[in-house]
Amino acid sequence: MSASPTVDDHPIRLIANDDLRRSRLTVFFRLLLVIPHWIVLALWGILAAIAIVLAWIVGIVTGRVPDGLHDFIANYTRYQTRVLAYAFILANPYPPFGAGGTYTVDLEIAPAAQQSRLTIFFRLLLAIPALILAYVFWLGLEIVGFFGWIVSVITGRMPEGLENLGIYCLRWEAQTRAYTALLTGRYPSLSGIS
Repeated sequence: MSASPTVDDHPIRLIANDDLRRSRLTVFFRLLLVIPHWIVLALWGILAAIAIVLAWIVGIVTGRVPDGLHDFIANYTRYQTRVLAYAFILANPYPPFGAGGTYTVDLEIAPAAQQSRLTIFFRLLLAIPALILAYVFWLGLEIVGFFGWIVSVITGRMPEGLENLGIYCLRWEAQTRAYTALLTGRYPSLSGIS
């Protein structure tokens, strides 16, 4: 009898090592400070979209996304997650440009693995329920960001419960993006925070 999978063995893991302290000044100007990252994400996103289409074609033929494409898409997804964590007040330090190094809210992505050709072919169709839920969690992130901004500007601290809710929403959103981008064949998990 095999054990059921846990959040810890999901190939896409969101790691949060944040101390909840926030700089009132950078929180106040957070939307302005994140603009350079949005520009980089937009430009990188064009290339990532092309890479995902190529990965989809190769994946249908071989049942596996090539390591180079997987790594490129994974780095984009990791960077996007860091920027979202910063934008929604889930992290305090300014994120580095790119996916290198570490960050207080980071994404661990397992290496490329064999996937079912059929599920690769129908990935967007299969992802519809996850994408609908990702939209709901996105709204949750916006609420967390709004209230987190208010509280952090006043107190210089993000409430733990609010951060936990935001991390949960961000984790689902990241796992959904990774699933639709062919980084994993494993569906997003509603289990607890990893």
